[in-house]
Amino acid sequence: MEKTANDIVTLARSQDRFTSLEYIDSVFDDFVEFHGDRYFGDDLAIVGGIATLAGKPVTIVGIQKGRNLPENIERNFGAPHPEGYRKALRLMKQAEKFNRPVITFINTAGAYCGIGAEERGEGEAIAKNLVEMSDLNVPIISIIIGEGGSGGALALALADEVWMLEHTIYAILSPEGFASILWKDGSRAKEAAELMKITAKELKELTVIDRIIPEEVNGEALEQVKINRMIQKALIGKLTELSALSKEELIENRYQRFRKF
Repeated sequence: MEKTANDIVTLARSQDRFTSLEYIDSVFDDFVEFHGDRYFGDDLAIVGGIATLAGKPVTIVGIQKGRNLPENIERNFGAPHPEGYRKALRLMKQAEKFNRPVITFINTAGAYCGIGAEERGEGEAIAKNLVEMSDLNVPIISIIIGEGGSGGALALALADEVWMLEHTIYAILSPEGFASILWKDGSRAKEAAELMKITAKELKELTVIDRIIPEEVNGEALEQVKINRMIQKALIGKLTELSALSKEELIENRYQRFRKF
């Protein structure tokens, strides 16, 4: 039986989903994590560093959620502060300097909306990431591994290709927020989810994303190790293809990808 959009919202938010750090450990080798934005502090909701993929160096940035309450408190429930986005940009600019491809893993309901985050320039940090990623002269691939919520997700998703796991969502806001705005009734979130076009299948049809990573076959869930292997193989193939382009071609193609929206 085909899953509804609301079913997929539930799966995307599941605490059992693989986290960014788990994907990094499973797909890449020799990961070394870097910390801090060199302005304010280190945001544990965003992790990043360098690793190798098929023996070649890459830069990885991921939004990290926890598997339980203590971990989620430590990671701010995957809601980054501005210093997290600035850390991500620092690593991406470093990747550009050393000609390393960038891979991002996204799982967030959105950027943190607290007073301190606003005081430290949350909107500016997200906007600057968009500006800088649009002209970054190394390949960028973004993978949505859970929730892809609002500008908090888009700040790491201005990429040459955006991929989604099969049971994930990518949206301008949550179904609850959509229902609250449209009908002044957040309890109609299930209805909103069916209208919003937020699932991987719908977004692939709209060409908002470029690839869907399967999570089940014939109704049976795939083993996580198989999903990891698919991601690894797809990354190696696509990065080989993107790395063959000139810097001018890479940036122009990225520009045209987003202009068509």
